[in-house]
Amino acid sequence: MPIHDYETKTIDGTSRKLGDYAGKVLLVVNVASKCGLTPHYTGLQKIYEQHREKGFEVLGFPCNQFGGQEPGTEAEIQEFCSSKYDVTFPMFAKLDVNGPGRAPLYDWLTSQETAPDGPGDIAWNFAKFLVGKDGEVIARFGPQTDPEAPELIEALHKAL
Repeated sequence: MPIHDYETKTIDGTSRKLGDYAGKVLLVVNVASKCGLTPHYTGLQKIYEQHREKGFEVLGFPCNQFGGQEPGTEAEIQEFCSSKYDVTFPMFAKLDVNGPGRAPLYDWLTSQETAPDGPGDIAWNFAKFLVGKDGEVIARFGPQTDPEAPELIEALHKAL
């Protein structure tokens, strides 16, 4: 089942079919506002701006499962992202990426055979899933991988 079969809530509470992104390359990231990796927002926004016109989207999914580093409401998260990091890529409602309350989307993402980071639970904030135009996962990068890391950019260019 490709990512396009899922539906989720945007950060402003409206329902969004991920099928709306069919034909685009996606970078799906679980994000947090109070994490040591929060500056990854800068790189995510930069690659989004550089590749958006070529059919690329970054999809941010706030998550509070790691050290309580995303405690705010959706409105607070949206304000933080836009005022501190000038985020313009699509942001979604807060969700769980691990455990019994794991969102169906992340249940699917974490079950895929992926590299360089393999399948299984998300280790921390800012895990990155690169999804091809067909909706299938191409690669998974661990939280420490910078959004502008050569291996991520190379995989992105191949997918485009």
